[in-house]
Amino acid sequence: MSCATPTQIKSEPSAARRNLSRLAQAGLAAAVVLECIIFALYSPTFLTPANAINVVLQVSVTAILAIGMTLVILTGGIDLSVGSLVAVAGVLAAFAARAAGGSAPLAAAIVVGLAAGAASGAFTGFFVTRFLIPPFIVTLASMSALRGAAFLLTGGYSVGDLPLGFARLGRGSFLFLPVPVISMAVLYAVGAVIFSSTVFGRHIYAVGGNERAAWLAGVRTARVKFAAYLLNGMLGGFAGVMLASRLGAGIPNAGLGYELDVIAAVVVGGASLFGGKGTLGGTLLGAIFIGILNNGLNLANVDPYLQKIALGAVILGAVLLDQKLAKS
Repeated sequence: MSCATPTQIKSEPSAARRNLSRLAQAGLAAAVVLECIIFALYSPTFLTPANAINVVLQVSVTAILAIGMTLVILTGGIDLSVGSLVAVAGVLAAFAARAAGGSAPLAAAIVVGLAAGAASGAFTGFFVTRFLIPPFIVTLASMSALRGAAFLLTGGYSVGDLPLGFARLGRGSFLFLPVPVISMAVLYAVGAVIFSSTVFGRHIYAVGGNERAAWLAGVRTARVKFAAYLLNGMLGGFAGVMLASRLGAGIPNAGLGYELDVIAAVVVGGASLFGGKGTLGGTLLGAIFIGILNNGLNLANVDPYLQKIALGAVILGAVLLDQKLAKS
C-alpha cells in the first residue's frame, strides 16, 4: 500500500484558483452587505432590533444544520432529511422534557434529541458505506420516513405544556446574546478546529477530493464517511431541540424546507457538491446570506413561490461559479 499521507493525495490548487476562491468569498461578504442596504432602503422595519434578533435566531438553526451538511458535502455526499430530522428530534425532545417535568427537562431533551440525531445519522451512514447506496436515495427515503414518524408520534398535534426550563436553549440569553447565537458560535469554533487542525478534518477533505486515492493512502474512507453522517445527524438533533425550545412545543411539521436552505447555505458559501472543497467560514457567510434574503423578501411581501424561485436561482448561480473555479 502506498505510504503517501492524506495531505499528499490532492495536488495543491493553483495560485489563480486560490485567488478566485478568496475573491468569491469576498464577493459573498459584499453581497451580504449589499442586500442589507437594499432591504433597509425598501423596508424601514428591516434594521429594527426586533427584526435583527429574528434574523439571527433563524440563521442560528440553519447555520448549525449547515455545519453537518458541510461535513457531508465535503465527502461528496448530501443529506435531504435534515428538515424531517429537526421535526422528529424536536418532538422527541418535547416528550422527554414533559416527562422530566421540573427535574432537568432541558438536559433530558438534549440527550434524547442528540440520540435521535445520532440514530438517524448512523442509519444513513450505514447504508451509504455498507451497501454503497447513493446518499441522495438513502436520505430521500429518510426524509419521508422521519416526517411520517413525527406525525405518527404526535397524531398530527403539537407537543405542548412543556416545563419553563425547556425554553432556555431556544429563548434564553446570556450577556444580552441569545443562547442560540452563542450555541452557533461555539459549534462553529469547535468545527473550525476540527476542520483545520485534526487528522479527521484532513481525511474529510481527502475522501471528498479523491476517495480511491485516499483509500490507497491508508485512510479508512468508510469510517470517515460514516462519522460525517453521524456528526451531521447529531447536529440535526441538537438543532431540532433548539427549534422546539424556541417555539415552545414539538411540532411535527417543523423544519419543512430546511434542507433547501441548508444546502443553499453550504453551496453559496463555496463548497463543491462534488466534494473536497469548502470551509466553515464560507458556510456561515452563506447561511447569513440566505437568512437575510428570506427575511428581506418576507418583509417586502414577495410571493412565497417567487421566493423559492429566487432561492433556486441563487443555488444555480453558486454551482455555476463553482464549476468556473474548478476549471480554472
